[in-house]
Amino acid sequence: MTLSTTSPHNRGWLLGLRDAIPLLSGYIPVAISFGLIAIQSGFTPLQAVLISLLVYAGASQFMFVGLAATGAPLWLVVSMSLLINLRHLVYAPGLAPSLNNSRWWPWMMHGLTDQIFALALNRLPQLEPGQRLSWYSSAAMLAWGSWVVGTAVGALTGDWLMSRWPLVGQVTPFALPALFLVLLAPYATNPRWAISLSLAILTALMMALYGLSNIGIPLAAICGALCFQLIKPRRQQHA
Repeated sequence: MTLSTTSPHNRGWLLGLRDAIPLLSGYIPVAISFGLIAIQSGFTPLQAVLISLLVYAGASQFMFVGLAATGAPLWLVVSMSLLINLRHLVYAPGLAPSLNNSRWWPWMMHGLTDQIFALALNRLPQLEPGQRLSWYSSAAMLAWGSWVVGTAVGALTGDWLMSRWPLVGQVTPFALPALFLVLLAPYATNPRWAISLSLAILTALMMALYGLSNIGIPLAAICGALCFQLIKPRRQQHA
């Protein structure tokens, strides 16, 4: 069976799987690292897998197990997790024009990660409207599944992996950020995107320099999104 001989719905599923396969090179190593860190922080393998299954937010998960290991109160853990994930609110304006009125979209947003957003932002407008939900669903579920499987591998065999290949522990933290930058790189040629991304990066760097990395993530996302929206009217006036 080829893509050309399948129905539009099934073709969307197959395209989503194909497009999401490169994401696994970033997801699985970092998920393995999370599984190992969760075990070292006192969580059981089952608890580590459930965190990846239900929370499914890379930065928040690492922060969650770190705070929990230090005995931080539950309200602080929850509030910091929500604060980091506020950046997802600015993803909506970018994807909304490519979404239809299907009732399934809200349920599938659990799978909206930074990398899936960057991939969908470029890919969804290229697809037929009838293929978009199936494309997104398959891409998001493949990424989610790989994250859960990677967590299980890290929780069960992480100590053995790190003892055998110590360099893995030093490399994995950079996999997801590097992947995200690769997906966003094509937009750097657009002045509107380039300015917005540069402002977001500078904001995040400044907050990190002052020791405010956690709040810097959503703040950088908000600054970049506001810049993106403010530039738009100016460009339209000269069009």
